[in-house]
Amino acid sequence: MDNENQAYHEFLKTKEIRSISAGFEPTEDNPKLFQWQSDIVRWALMKGRAAIFADCGLGKTPMQLQWAAQVSAHEGKPVLICAPLAVAAQTQKEGTKFDVPVNVCRRGTDVRDGVNITNYEMLEHFNADIFGGVVLDESSILKSSSSATRKLLTEMFRNTPFKLCCTATPSPNDYMELGTHSDFLRIMTQPEMLATFFCHDGGNTSQWRLKGHAEQKFFEWVASWACCVTNPSDLGYDGSDYILPELRITEIVTRSESMMDRDGQFLLVPEDTQTLNERREARRNSIADRVQAAADIANGTEEQVLVWCDLNAESEALANAIRDAVEVRGSQSPDFKETAMNGFSDGSNRVLVSKPSIAGWGMNWQQCHVMIFVGLSDSFEAYYQAVRRCWRFGQKRPVEVYIITSDAEGAVKQNIERKQADAQRLTRELVRFTKDILTAEIHRTTRISESYITMERMNTPTWISM
Repeated sequence: MDNENQAYHEFLKTKEIRSISAGFEPTEDNPKLFQWQSDIVRWALMKGRAAIFADCGLGKTPMQLQWAAQVSAHEGKPVLICAPLAVAAQTQKEGTKFDVPVNVCRRGTDVRDGVNITNYEMLEHFNADIFGGVVLDESSILKSSSSATRKLLTEMFRNTPFKLCCTATPSPNDYMELGTHSDFLRIMTQPEMLATFFCHDGGNTSQWRLKGHAEQKFFEWVASWACCVTNPSDLGYDGSDYILPELRITEIVTRSESMMDRDGQFLLVPEDTQTLNERREARRNSIADRVQAAADIANGTEEQVLVWCDLNAESEALANAIRDAVEVRGSQSPDFKETAMNGFSDGSNRVLVSKPSIAGWGMNWQQCHVMIFVGLSDSFEAYYQAVRRCWRFGQKRPVEVYIITSDAEGAVKQNIERKQADAQRLTRELVRFTKDILTAEIHRTTRISESYITMERMNTPTWISM
């Protein structure tokens, strides 16, 4: 081959954009992990920077612990796990179970060799430069592209060589969260992702839609750095032990106080509210009735009950109306909230009242099978995460979910159902691509390549500039 042809072929090779593995081959597996869990950990270690989108109860905690222990040993540096409030103690217990010592720390001076864990609220007390790797537990905290927490995490750990994101719900409402995950992992920035695979939907620049011809390439690209699994059978393993019990959803609708429309005309039935402000007003007007309906359920059983609300006034009224209720709200100290949530975990607190935004992330409450939503917010992710605190693999009984709303809140449930359908579709696509790609990488039968995206600036070859 002459020099000119060789230069041309070298130029073509530069246009093959591959999913570059920045990790290492693990030295050993944890014998207490299932084989499919060990395979996912091995894949994530070889990638170096990866995400595990595994459904609730599939063992994200032991997988991330094994990943962190291997990275710490490989790098000779400590690894930090960042987790929601009250999850640190739970993770430490899991570490004992799986023979991975976990050090709970609140500031940089508490860090020890090996695996360390802290709450997201404590991050400002740490120096990221000392860590060889970082794990984001419940990494959906990256969801909002404008949030201060996402910006802090992305900048703080920008140069950390090994990164792992773990969550159960990638992008339930739209695709933006996948972009923030990719940005944190330093795979592709969110603006680059949008420009490559998406187009503006009409005149609203905040709405993005996948380009028709780019859909398959998009999911291939995501699957090259994210493993999405809802059941071990998704990856070709035996999933017979991971069949969820029945989820029984009961809707209770209270009558709204106002029977007048905006023009002052009496109505035979209340108007469905449509705007966020209208829905919030409907919730405020119906607090007393909804709280009473929830209290009747919770006070009529000796079982543990998890009660979710959306407004501070709801939370306070519920705590006063329900026997044995412990309220967890944002204004309380982190220590009190952590103690109350762990008290619900060990059964010493029979009823826990809180918002999904406070207690709906990361906790394993399979011992509880009754929960009540005293109204719904507009966040499908918050609803999904709250339900999955109890309805998860490991739950032995059917889970009873009561949704109590005002008759003027019909649009909220419709919104949740629409978002659920979108999330299920996205998950199905991710699972479909993950199975083939992950299996191929583990067994080294093929390599992943994304020919659709160029990540580096093109340099003009000499044979063109001559």
